[in-house]
Amino acid sequence: MIKKSIKCEGTQEWSVKTVNCCTGCSHDCLYCYAKEMAVRRKQLTVGQWPLERVREKDVYKSHKKYPGQVMFPSTHDITDSNLDACENVIWRLVQAGNQILIVSKPHFNCIEQLCVFLRSYRDQILFRFSIGARDNRILSFWEPNAPSYDVRKQCLIHACQAGFRTSVSVEPMLDSANIDALVSDLLPYVTHSIWIGTMNHLVRLEKHADPVMLQAIDNVRQGQTETIIKAIYRRHKDNPMIRWKKEIKKIVGIPIPKQNGLDI
Repeated sequence: MIKKSIKCEGTQEWSVKTVNCCTGCSHDCLYCYAKEMAVRRKQLTVGQWPLERVREKDVYKSHKKYPGQVMFPSTHDITDSNLDACENVIWRLVQAGNQILIVSKPHFNCIEQLCVFLRSYRDQILFRFSIGARDNRILSFWEPNAPSYDVRKQCLIHACQAGFRTSVSVEPMLDSANIDALVSDLLPYVTHSIWIGTMNHLVRLEKHADPVMLQAIDNVRQGQTETIIKAIYRRHKDNPMIRWKKEIKKIVGIPIPKQNGLDI
């Protein structure tokens, strides 16, 4: 019998199951893998992607208790326009007894409402906020419609003070030159982990890039060379709150788990 190989990477590093309820995402991040796949498969056009469409069948889908952490969402975000739908999905997952990893480039009113909605289920919830840089010029280029750094930090503080477990994803790392300052600024409000990862598939991004985009890609590439990654690792490897995504593990020689959902 041939054993099926296990591909433990991306969202699979964090969860055994990903759940979504929307097609498209209003944040319209330039590096978004979900957008690229949807366009490549002709499911929608580039212009249609930012127009979030709630999939009712997925909002009201029943869920079982999965054998590990469940990530929601993974191919869209939680925004004002889909908050009610997202709450419904999270509620069904929680009621089935699941541990939920809520990943978001967070809007404050959404996180504020979720903290109230889920306060009786705090032991089942881990918030992980995506914050790739402190510089809003960098954030607004790569993530044009996502919240500013200050708003994301405010969400992290609010969730932490509301008694929820909190985490940060610095993936992709958009400003490696200032990663130490970013970690230092956010660490007081993190109770679980700060994940650091590279921007991947840069060659794909270059295919249809204009000169401005090509320069931005080059800036990222120059900021995540093997030498720079190893230096960042040396500075933070003894901090138990810092964890490393797969591409960094490869560079610095950290073993990669053989089973999905173990790097939680």
